[in-house]
Parts: sequence; structure tokens; C-alpha cells
Amino acid sequence: MLKIDRVMHCGIMVNYKCTAACRHCLYSCSPTRTGGYITEETTESVAVLLRSVGCRSVHIGGGEPFIDFDGLVNHVRILTDSGISVEYIETNAYWATDAELCKKRLQELLRAGADTLCISVDPYHAEYVPLERPLSLAKICNNIGFGFFLWQDRFLPMMSRLDKSKKHTRVEMEELISPRYIIETARSYGIGYGGRAIGIEEEYFACKPVADIIENNPCRKLLSGGHFHIDVHGNYIPPGCTGFTIPLSEIFSGVPDGKYPVFETLLTGGLKSLYEYAKTKGFKANAEGYPSGCTFCFHIRHWLCENAPSPELDHEHYIESLKYW
Repeated sequence: MLKIDRVMHCGIMVNYKCTAACRHCLYSCSPTRTGGYITEETTESVAVLLRSVGCRSVHIGGGEPFIDFDGLVNHVRILTDSGISVEYIETNAYWATDAELCKKRLQELLRAGADTLCISVDPYHAEYVPLERPLSLAKICNNIGFGFFLWQDRFLPMMSRLDKSKKHTRVEMEELISPRYIIETARSYGIGYGGRAIGIEEEYFACKPVADIIENNPCRKLLSGGHFHIDVHGNYIPPGCTGFTIPLSEIFSGVPDGKYPVFETLLTGGLKSLYEYAKTKGFKANAEGYPSGCTFCFHIRHWLCENAPSPELDHEHYIESLKYW
């Protein structure tokens, strides 16, 4: 039986929809994602489940949480009223166009029970949000005593030549930052090449034969309480490995053997077992190979979504991961 017994840290994704489609987005969020905003009922049920396993704090992400500000405030209030504290709220600051509006929203969040923002600052976000907006929001937070941190401020020197008042295309970024800013940013981040970030790996890294990247090791991280996420629908998303959506209630109570064959095969047998499973369904690997085992795994699961669906695979995730590259 698949089950998480102990939770150390998790985040709640209130939506998949975002004003950006960043190159490194593990969750493949974008302006075209569907699924709406998390409901009060889902928030309440998630809070009960988290308390049942001893979790007393979460962070809030997306998508972009501020797309539905009233929904965000309600979400925060329900969590805090349930005894779940909010560590921070992630935002790309697209909405920070008016200082008074920012102050009003921050004060409303304080009353609801949230007191810290994680504000995205990096070259990938600068393709979608003018740099002046996160910097302005950080200044406002500082002025009124609302907690914040820039994720990650190490990129500010790298972006010093950008026009802070506008978004920048890839061509502009290559001219102003570096012809290799995409891979240089990825390496500085230390990102995992999953979700949309497989595009980075496939552009910048050579393919290897399947025999050289396949491993027998079980993917035990798939069932970890260390840093997982809960999505807008109340589904469990494993740490560092997206494209799975299993109800959180089942992950905490126990999933019967065989219910989610792709997830279970990876968890117990690893990539080699998943490859063998996919071959029984008709999958054939690319002759030129893949840059890594994780990218190979992504393409196996994408193929299964299209040709031999399994209930735990999020079909939209795989489509969105490839759409914006």
C-alpha cells in the first residue's frame, strides 16, 4: 500500500494559471492552463488532512496566486483559522502596478494571516514581467513592514542592463545578458530538469543512449513528505517530479496496490521497470536517446498519456510542458 506517514514540508498550489510561462517552471503553469482557482471546500478539506498528519504550516504558490486576490485572501483565512500557518506566498509581481493597490492588498493579507511574500526575480520571469514590478513590490513591502524575500536576488547583477520598465524577448536577453543566459540561469538556480525545463535540457545537453541513462533504482522520492505540493484540486504532487495527480486523501490513508500502475512501477522499480512496462503497451524509445533519465521518464509518461492512459497521469501537464518552448 502506498502511503505517506510523516509530513515535513509542503506547498499548496492555488491554481495552474499564470501570467507567465517561464522556461524553468516545474509545474508547467501558463496563461492557457485550465482548472480554475482553489475552492473554499478544497482548502478546508486539505487543512483537515494536513492537521491529521501533524502539518502546521505551508507555503502558497501557483500558477500565480494573485490572479484571484479575493480567492487568495479566503484561502489564507481558512488555513489560518484551521491552525495552519502560511510561511509565505509566491508571486511574480505582475500586479504591482500601483503603490496604493499594493499596500491595500498587503494589509488585507496581514489581516487574513499572511505576512511574507516570495517575489520572483530572475531572467526567465523577466521575459513576462518587467523587472521594475518585483523591485517596486519589494520596496513597498519594506516600507510598510510586510515580510518578503526576492527569489533569487543573486540574479539582479546579471539583469543590470535590462530596461526595467519592459518585458524582454529571448533575443533581447541574449544580447543584454548573455547568448547562453538560459543555461547559465538554470545552472545558477540548480534547477531540476522536469516540467517545462526539459526544454532547457533538450536544447543544451547531448543525448545519451537509453542503456547509459536507465537505472534500476526505485524512485523513492515519489512518496516523500519532505517537500511535496498539493494542487488546486487537492491532489498530491511528488517533490521534484510532476505530471502525477493522486488525491491527497489517498496518499495519507493509503492507496491500494495496483490502482496507479505508472506511479507504483516507478516507486518500486524505477525507470528500468517503467520502460519495460511502457514497452508492453507499445512504446519505442528514440534511437538517438535522451539527455537524462528524468527526461526519458517524462517522454515515457507523455507517450502513455496519449496511448495507454493511467488515472494518475495529468495529461494537460505534459502538453503544457512542451507548448511554450
